[in-house]
Amino acid sequence: MATAYEALVVHPRLSELWPEYLVMQHEIIRATVPLTQAALTRSRELADTDPLAAPLSSYLAEHVDEELHHDETLLDDLEVIGVDRATVAERMPTPAVAALVGSQYYWILHFHPVSFLGYVAVMEGYPPTPELIETLIDKTGYPREAFRTYIEHAELDPGHRDHLDRTVDSLPLAAWHESALGVSAISTAGLAARGLEELVEG
Repeated sequence: MATAYEALVVHPRLSELWPEYLVMQHEIIRATVPLTQAALTRSRELADTDPLAAPLSSYLAEHVDEELHHDETLLDDLEVIGVDRATVAERMPTPAVAALVGSQYYWILHFHPVSFLGYVAVMEGYPPTPELIETLIDKTGYPREAFRTYIEHAELDPGHRDHLDRTVDSLPLAAWHESALGVSAISTAGLAARGLEELVEG
């Protein structure tokens, strides 16, 4: 995933690709709250029989609040660089994006919602650095106002990542729970990389 992202950052046509990248990110980010709510609902359904359900539900309820309105901020960023909301809404997400998000729904609803934590670990585990943001502003030529989502995540995601780490450490995980987290994380990284590769390759 890191290699695929680096290929985007160093691409000679980064300024042309960046709006497309942000649209793809919006397609992913707008699903975060619904995914978390689905995992929370499923965890609560398991409360009577699963000792993992209560602490998992507690974390997920907090995570919903952490992720509210990030998709709207990204739409604001897109408007700064000339991409209107209607254009974003009309775009059909690629199969890679649908697989990235859709696999989480499947595992949440038909396996166990703990798998969703692997997805969260990847999505929030590598926040943008201030240096990266400055590089992107310089290489794309877009104004700083177009990077509000990136700046926000640079500030918030380290805390969210640490919160998740503490939560995972505190959960009564069995070996199969840990395997589910790993499979989910690896799948997330692979599908995110595929989406980036398709974008760069055109």
